[in-house]
Amino acid sequence: MSRPAWWRPEQHAQRRPFLATRGRIKSAIRTHLEGQGFSEIEAAALQVSPGNEAHLHAFATDLIGHDGATHRLYLHTSPEFAAKKLLAAGETRIFDFARVWRNRERGPLHHPEFTLLEWYRAEAPYQTLMADCAELMGLAAEAAETKTFRWRGLEADPFAEPYRVTLAEAFDRFAGIDLLATVSVSGETDRDALAAAARASGIRVADDDTWADVFSRVLVEKVDPNLGLGRPTILYEYPTPEAALARPTARDPRVAERFELFACGVELANAFGELTDAAEQRRRFQAEMAEKQRVYGEAYPIDEDFLAALARMSEASGCALGFDRLVMLATGAERIEQVVWTPVAEL
Repeated sequence: MSRPAWWRPEQHAQRRPFLATRGRIKSAIRTHLEGQGFSEIEAAALQVSPGNEAHLHAFATDLIGHDGATHRLYLHTSPEFAAKKLLAAGETRIFDFARVWRNRERGPLHHPEFTLLEWYRAEAPYQTLMADCAELMGLAAEAAETKTFRWRGLEADPFAEPYRVTLAEAFDRFAGIDLLATVSVSGETDRDALAAAARASGIRVADDDTWADVFSRVLVEKVDPNLGLGRPTILYEYPTPEAALARPTARDPRVAERFELFACGVELANAFGELTDAAEQRRRFQAEMAEKQRVYGEAYPIDEDFLAALARMSEASGCALGFDRLVMLATGAERIEQVVWTPVAEL
């Protein structure tokens, strides 16, 4: 049975307190970042490429030029490409409350159109972003006048120092798997070894599952539900096959400068020590799009302008935080539609 329309006065009255708190949280974060010397940007939503991750799905549209020629464009899944071009242009501290779009995603924590708070620091280690995340959670809690984040019966203290655990430690602790034994220093993976370890841990593995498929299944079933309980958790040092746009760590080439922030079992943020090797980034994009083509029968173009900018970009770190989810945890909302002003219709 479908829910009543969000615009009905009685439904809006129920959501209004959540929305008012959303505004206070946004204002508090904006004031905080501007006080630290950040400039707020507004990344264009229409992009040549929406992002090049195999399992992210975009909305496509056509731009018709003055000569009648048609050009395929996409609504971005993140403002990352545009933001990094601004870093290449010379910006050093920027943030964006970006409207973003992701297809094939809908659920209590997912919405086709949502808001990402992204911020970037030039010449800053990615550990700085871990401290940023802790500060922003505290700001959100203060604006919401709460001392506890809540979601579906789970709680976390937004003022507590986040617990830090590496992917290798988490896989060992929660699944009994030696993750890095399946990753070589060159980035090659041992799919069969990981599959065997996953099966021994009670994870179902299909014959055609790749190393990445098995990795994701262990993460979702064994690791993620145990994170952010009681206090937030920072899950860091992702294996390089899952590095996305992050650079390898200096101490171990098998892992990358990538972390995710969790509270109440909910993923809140994804951060990188940014990769600036354009050739390596191209290789990763091509591998991701080959996988997307294999699984979904489609692929997105690579933004050549982005790769050109990446080669000129200074060292930087960046983080994408799900702003709607942050509001949900601060207000105790159970569904993302409760904290979105005008939800997309459920068709």
